[in-house]
Amino acid sequence: MPLGLGRRKKASPLMEEDDVGERTALGVSHAGGVSGSSISPQIPGLPPPAPALRPRLVFHAQLAHGSPTGRIEGFSNVKELYAKIAEAFNIPTSEVMFCTLNTHRLDMDKLLGGQIGLEDFIFAHIRGQKKELEVYKSEDSLGLTITDNGSGYAFIKRIKEGSIIHRMQLINVGDMIEAINGRNLVGSRHFEVARTLKELPKGRIFTMKLCEPRKAFDMISQRSSSSSSSAGISSGRGTLRLRAKGPPTVEELVSVIEEKAIQKVDDLLESYMGIRDSDLAGTMVELGMDKQNPDDFSQALDRTLGDFAFPDEFVFDVWGAIGDAKAGRY
Repeated sequence: MPLGLGRRKKASPLMEEDDVGERTALGVSHAGGVSGSSISPQIPGLPPPAPALRPRLVFHAQLAHGSPTGRIEGFSNVKELYAKIAEAFNIPTSEVMFCTLNTHRLDMDKLLGGQIGLEDFIFAHIRGQKKELEVYKSEDSLGLTITDNGSGYAFIKRIKEGSIIHRMQLINVGDMIEAINGRNLVGSRHFEVARTLKELPKGRIFTMKLCEPRKAFDMISQRSSSSSSSAGISSGRGTLRLRAKGPPTVEELVSVIEEKAIQKVDDLLESYMGIRDSDLAGTMVELGMDKQNPDDFSQALDRTLGDFAFPDEFVFDVWGAIGDAKAGRY
């Protein structure tokens, strides 16, 4: 149990007790729940409602290492969400590394990305101890999978057992990669950090500056990500989808077909690029679901995700994964 749960403390406009009674804010009830008739999903083909008519969604959060409960609202993207969390807990926005949903532990299957279940509880992981290490690259692969928080911090999502990094006890899942060989990587995307690591010459020593998330007492000995029986997109009755461009929308949960396709594409991202990003995978699946051939799909990727410069063989495999999911070949 995270520290601070059950702690009784006078509530302020931003900080609330856990046992405060059920509340509503334009249809939003305690812990982010939504009254059944107040919010309906965005209807395809119609523009989003005017700002004054959009539902006022209220979520609740704690700092993962322990804190009272904060009330989070009024954000439209991940960067604004981090700013609201920082405001609620009176910390600099730069202290927020990433968030997990419905668990305070470093469960990488529960990372907050571009979608939040309407009933999800947010746990914010903040900066902890910094460390600098020398690593000898004796093999082509370091055994790292990189992801990012959508706001300029790339961190370690997975460490392959038996790999170079796995043998270094001071490097852990959740560590943010601040610099490699003196090159500042704060503000870089996960694929840029993964490419930098891949391009390091074999047979040489390089330095990594890392920052680990601050841990609660029951997380001190945790080295790898917690296992999860299900890596589903959300546990709520619907999701708030945050977009880099445009307003957020309330949507129904993704279909089984889309969820299976997203999992396959995320696996391909890790295999080809050394990153995991379910939101990026979801965008790719969304772009491919209505396409009739791989050429149209490739053009759609170039228009929307051209910065990634995906190789042709990767695009072809993604197209195949989407096709398999649509055909029920899971």
